[in-house]
Amino acid sequence: MADNGVNKGRRRFLVGATSVVGAVGAVGVAVPFVASWQPSASALAAGAPVRANFSKLEPGQRVTIEWRGQPVWIINRTPEMIERTESLDPGRLSDPDSAEQQQPDYISGPLRSVRPEVGVMVGVCTHLGCSPLYRPEPEAAVTTDWPGGFFCPCHGSYFDLAGRVFRNVPAPTNLVVPPYRFDGDDIIVGEDEEAA
Repeated sequence: MADNGVNKGRRRFLVGATSVVGAVGAVGVAVPFVASWQPSASALAAGAPVRANFSKLEPGQRVTIEWRGQPVWIINRTPEMIERTESLDPGRLSDPDSAEQQQPDYISGPLRSVRPEVGVMVGVCTHLGCSPLYRPEPEAAVTTDWPGGFFCPCHGSYFDLAGRVFRNVPAPTNLVVPPYRFDGDDIIVGEDEEAA
């Protein structure tokens, strides 16, 4: 056959170069496409555990952190607050033993906490999602024989210092206790103690 003036070396070079450019283009399109399957940074952060140091939290004080877009309260309960919460007449509470599971399995008792002096709960009223006010002292005069706790002024729901809801208020259940664990002076909210 006649060569017809075709440079076979040049043809192989052009075919090879075109193939390489095509492959690079295909990878350039595939990488963003595959990366779009991964959750965004905000989605990852929304469910990620949150670490908070409570060593400087004075007795009786509360600090608020954010976890999964919700306020989480960490309370350093005084011995008096613990005594008032444990001695509260269960008949005044809608769910004194937390039968309606609003906390992890390893949280039990009237204080609904791992350590008696540290309360951890989601600061969102279980009625319509308002954020109740912190009224820890009995003299706050929120209601008759007020033992201290949380008051939701939006619709009049009351919770004790363990987040247990009082009877005859709009809120149907106790405040939610999120999964959490201790790591020295830190509380890690969003991570069970078994994960340690």
